[in-house]
Amino acid sequence: MTEISGSSFSEFYVFGTQNLALFVLSGFLLNLTPGQDTFYIVGRSLAQGRRAGVLSVFGITSGCVVHTNAAAFGLSAILATSAQAFLVVKLTGAAYLAYLGVRMLFERSTTAGIAELPAERSWAIYRAGVLTNVLNPKVAIFFLAFLPQFVSTTSSAKVSAFLFLGSVFMFTGTLWCLTLVWFASAMGRRFRENPTAGALIKRAAGAMFVGLGVKMAATR
Repeated sequence: MTEISGSSFSEFYVFGTQNLALFVLSGFLLNLTPGQDTFYIVGRSLAQGRRAGVLSVFGITSGCVVHTNAAAFGLSAILATSAQAFLVVKLTGAAYLAYLGVRMLFERSTTAGIAELPAERSWAIYRAGVLTNVLNPKVAIFFLAFLPQFVSTTSSAKVSAFLFLGSVFMFTGTLWCLTLVWFASAMGRRFRENPTAGALIKRAAGAMFVGLGVKMAATR
């Protein structure tokens, strides 16, 4: 059971994909490139600690699951071809990011030190990560443009190929983002132990989210 079944065996082995090693390498390098999700995760980790960072990573990964399925079943094509749909999703996502940022900028607490940073519910942090990713049309179009290049044109299981490639990309991306969380939260904890520095970190993270929202709104 080596080359006897030819290309069909190869396609089965890699779920209808092609150039899988190149895909893994490309995906890894893309994950290393700072983007909106990276800055969002780092901001959360710096301002609210490791728990918030990890929940944000899982939320963003869940958003990528949505984008992978959308690409697999052709839904992302709507954003790529409809200017109105792209605009609606883009502005909704931008407004949500700005809302998160403004809330962090103006949130106040009477306690000091690390306790100064109010603990959000796990579900709220996770949901925010999902929404910031799902409501970014650039991510949807990225999955639609990037994944098909590694789907075999002769495969009869293109949907499975999309889902497999998306899973590989999300796995490597999650590992990298969890690494970022570890470093950012460790750095943030040192700052948050100082009440003044903790407040500045939270404000800086809020300003970063507002900036990300403005950048998304300006995306064409």
